[in-house]
Amino acid sequence: MSRALAKMATKWGIAGAGKISHDFVTALGTLPKSEHVVVAVAARDLSRAHKFADLHEIKKAYDSYAKLAEDEDVDVVYIGTLNPQHLEVAKLMLNHGKHVLCEKPLTMNTKQTTELINLAKDKKLFLMEAIWSRCFPIYETIKKEIESGNIGDVYQVIAPFGFKLADVERLNSKSLGGGTVLDLGVYALQFAIWVFGSEAPHTITASGCLNANGVDQSVSVSLQYKGNRTATIITHALVELPNDAFVIGTKGIIKVPQFWCPTTVELPTGTVHSPLPEAKHKFNFVNSAGLRYEAQEVRNCILKGVIESPKVPHDVSLLIAQMEDEIRKQVGVVYPDD
Repeated sequence: MSRALAKMATKWGIAGAGKISHDFVTALGTLPKSEHVVVAVAARDLSRAHKFADLHEIKKAYDSYAKLAEDEDVDVVYIGTLNPQHLEVAKLMLNHGKHVLCEKPLTMNTKQTTELINLAKDKKLFLMEAIWSRCFPIYETIKKEIESGNIGDVYQVIAPFGFKLADVERLNSKSLGGGTVLDLGVYALQFAIWVFGSEAPHTITASGCLNANGVDQSVSVSLQYKGNRTATIITHALVELPNDAFVIGTKGIIKVPQFWCPTTVELPTGTVHSPLPEAKHKFNFVNSAGLRYEAQEVRNCILKGVIESPKVPHDVSLLIAQMEDEIRKQVGVVYPDD
């Protein structure tokens, strides 16, 4: 990496002016302006883009993602659009030479994910699925604890993730890419994948309940790995689940409160804390200041000239997509994109 490059701020463009984009830009505001600056935002409704730009003091607002893609000021684009739009918008950005950080799920299925990763590799551009969880410092603490042998051999992972989301339209509609597997399951799946070192399970068993639109409202999944290791994952949109994950070994247990964005972890030796900073604006979602960690990871990777993050590598995004496809198949959820 050149020193000149390291001294320049990473210039972000934002695709989508919704709640998660608000939180991402607010989190960016907790980082030095010498390292991160948002130069443009695009939404399909210009008034929304202008409102977003005014709040966050962004110079340029566009009424199309194409205009954002064509902006030569932009280095990397954060995609916070609805799930079915991810592939189209990400391809547009990559084809215009932009690096991409795309909200999870990266795409709607394995076929699309493979296409997008191949395009990024072909263009030699950075692409990362925004699994922010893995950029939290607590995840490194969990990894070190497992590797130390303090909890012995890990045989069980438990990750329940559910909220009362019955009134959230995008989660209940098939055309909007709804369902708990893509929205919540991705976090639980990636946690099991993280603990078991990116190994694929040899057996996936899933059952669940669908709403009238044919998208899943609750799913229970058992993942079986070689050596009699298992992971149990539950997602729910009708009730709030405990939402703490557990890594269970022969000598002890790691408890991870709010495992998708943890600021504490309970180890056999005691609790480790990693607090988040205050931000200028209010957040929509819990611990969203932690989105700063994935932004830092993106900048570090781009400065190193790599096209994927070691924290969320392309093969992990592919494995998640494959597991999501299999779970949906067993539960009976089919999207137009399939």
